[in-house]
Amino acid sequence: MTVVLVHGVPETAAVWDPLRAALGRDDVEALSLPGFGVPRPDGFGATKEEYVDWLVGELESRQGDGPVDLVGHDWGGGFTVRLVSTRPDLVRSWVTDAAGVGDVDFEWHDFAKIWQTPGAGEDFFEQQLNASTEERAAIFELSGVPHDGALGLAGGIDRTMTECILPLYRSAVDVGKEWGPDFADVPARGLVLVPSEDPFLVADSARAGARRAGASVTELEGVGHWWMLQDPERGAKALQDFWATL
Repeated sequence: MTVVLVHGVPETAAVWDPLRAALGRDDVEALSLPGFGVPRPDGFGATKEEYVDWLVGELESRQGDGPVDLVGHDWGGGFTVRLVSTRPDLVRSWVTDAAGVGDVDFEWHDFAKIWQTPGAGEDFFEQQLNASTEERAAIFELSGVPHDGALGLAGGIDRTMTECILPLYRSAVDVGKEWGPDFADVPARGLVLVPSEDPFLVADSARAGARRAGASVTELEGVGHWWMLQDPERGAKALQDFWATL
């Protein structure tokens, strides 16, 4: 069995390091989204569909290594939603904390709406790039991320990343309406994580998506959006408990 982790925005694959340590396994791989801590391929438009196609290719290339247990966070969780809706054959199981994007009534958070607005999104990230790492880290700490983890997140933000974030979000204004209808009766076993203190992902939308997909739900009380940094041991236990049922 291979565990494949997919991070979100604005992050790199390093966001998974504490969780990987807590899992204590050597068959866990953290993928890097194109343009996020790694180069953006020539001609890659960074739309949501292009990222899903990229993830499909990554999992197809690993089919010879045995069954894949896919875990996605934030946008990585959104891509997970789409992949298991259209290519459930590529996974043994899946976990996401972003099942809300599979709810037809999904609504974006306020930051996303800024990024989706031409001009305002560019201004937002220009300000972020001109801020110090410590200043950017303070925003993550407000969401419960420990100081070292917040510095790691803040330090990973660069212009290539921001230039991928804008087209990604602008391709996804109506993602719930576009992806929600297919996120139903998913044959592969799934788990939806719902952090109680997440200000970006609506819990009711996540639970609604889980119901339609036929997935189970684990509530993560007292932790926020970056649960894998805030309490990696509890996150690891939630995954291990789920995998033990397969």
